Amino acid sequence: MINIADKSLCCGCAACGQICPKHSIAMKPDEEGFLYPEVDKSTCVDCHLCEKVCPVLNVKPEEQRPQEGYVVQHRDEEILRQSTSGGAFTAIASWVIEQGGVVFGAAYDEDFTIHHTWVSELEELVRFRNSKYAQSETRDSYHQAKAFLDRGKIVLYSGTPCQLEGLLRFLRRKYENLITVDVVCRACPSPLVFKKYLEMQQEMLGGRINNVRFRDKYYGYSYSSMSIGSDGKQYHEGIDTDPYLRAFFSEISIRPSCIECKFRKRYRETDFTIWDCFDIASYSEEMNNDKGATKVLTHSERAKNMIPKLRDKLYIMSSNPKQMLIMGGGK
Repeated sequence: MINIADKSLCCGCAACGQICPKHSIAMKPDEEGFLYPEVDKSTCVDCHLCEKVCPVLNVKPEEQRPQEGYVVQHRDEEILRQSTSGGAFTAIASWVIEQGGVVFGAAYDEDFTIHHTWVSELEELVRFRNSKYAQSETRDSYHQAKAFLDRGKIVLYSGTPCQLEGLLRFLRRKYENLITVDVVCRACPSPLVFKKYLEMQQEMLGGRINNVRFRDKYYGYSYSSMSIGSDGKQYHEGIDTDPYLRAFFSEISIRPSCIECKFRKRYRETDFTIWDCFDIASYSEEMNNDKGATKVLTHSERAKNMIPKLRDKLYIMSSNPKQMLIMGGGK
């Protein structure tokens, strides 16, 4: 059975709990709010599936493969404004939905708990836009994705690198109708710290919070801000003044496994890797408009072949993958 003696060896993807045939594993928060598996030994049958699908216990050696690099920006001004960077994910997700597929991503509950869920309508993609700086609960989304895949649906699943590798281990076989997108991840902050932060903000703003945007473009893309809307007031502060962002970027509120992340690598098992392009001036003067741009790295022929299909949604510039990684800090 899975046993977390060292918290740095658990990324919280919940693949172990979702694969358990006896439902003997529940994800429980520790004193810092991070989820870890807790095993009910009275029902566990020692099948060891939980250990076999754990991405941390089964890290695959990095395999070099052909890659293509791109810098993109969404053509739709409103989608671009709502997106953290250049709207690449919305473009990929829109194409999948147009093919009759479903899209999985991180969204808010009514109380701003962040969890993975799925949508099948274009207008629902707004739920996945904008970065969410707290670890998303995958819940039973791996099961849901597998059910769609087994029915022949095209499935797009997005998340942090560890969540994507957790999904791939959970599935235990390749699906031609699965498209995976991982986001270059700085680290996963504590959901408990986020909850306490929102409680503080609600008291300060004096009204019920109805909107939270971690990387808002209120002051432009080059100075991303934390933006919070309440019934009474609006809050807009940046990394130098907002306490939550300061804690996150100072790495004092992050998950232990993030300190020595097992998935920080160039050659990924996903189809796409996406991340910020703050150095857009080095690539394109036309996209250098302070509205946001995204770097995209393709790891598969499927992803490479999708890029031309996105030209009606994105401004696309090809780039050297190695140079992108050097200049942009992507890993």
